[in-house]
Amino acid sequence: MTPSPHREPSVNRRPTLLAAITLTAAAALTLSACGGDSSEGKADAKADDKTAGADTGKKKSASPGASASTAAGRPKIELPSDLTYTFEWKKTGDKEKDAVLADREQSIKAVDLAIAHQDPLDKAYLYFYEGEAAAQTQQYIEAYVKAKARTTGAYRYYGEAVNVSDADSASLVYCEDQSKGYDMYLKPKKINKTAVTKNSYVLYSARLSKSEEGAWVVEKLASQRGSAKCRP
Repeated sequence: MTPSPHREPSVNRRPTLLAAITLTAAAALTLSACGGDSSEGKADAKADDKTAGADTGKKKSASPGASASTAAGRPKIELPSDLTYTFEWKKTGDKEKDAVLADREQSIKAVDLAIAHQDPLDKAYLYFYEGEAAAQTQQYIEAYVKAKARTTGAYRYYGEAVNVSDADSASLVYCEDQSKGYDMYLKPKKINKTAVTKNSYVLYSARLSKSEEGAWVVEKLASQRGSAKCRP
């Protein structure tokens, strides 16, 4: 979220390009579950029909196109080799909780795939985001497209706490280490390396629901940059 999303549309994900860009995206949602102090971002319910997830509360399943799909209908996410992820999330032994964690991994990567494709309506991320989170994420990706930039580097995820309240709803709180992640301008190609500060560590709170396709999709996402809970 420098425009950054994973990465996430509500606040700066990375420390630079995206101070200005992030202001054009939705504001951070309230982090009630994490004790955050952010303002709630409102998606425009009357946005035109090209806005992700704006026409109905339910997203449509991904169809073959810019992003290939697996036999099960899930998008195949193949990212540039200069993008790497370390998920330190531990298996819980609970089938649904582990599914939430697995699908959140894919939804994080899907946003970077859309950015790499420079496509705000890339089918892979639309598979994993609905409603408010889909609209915010679209704005986030559009900021990268406008800046002619994409993400690069290494990202680490840790400190997770997952809860499944019923068969169709769950919540997930986790940390992201962006200290080795950067924005890269495409023309001319240049990596915008920034110093590591407390703001390189971000706390996220996600609300998820189970889609008709059986995937855990993000409906709301909040973030708090520089959280003491995530800093080393």
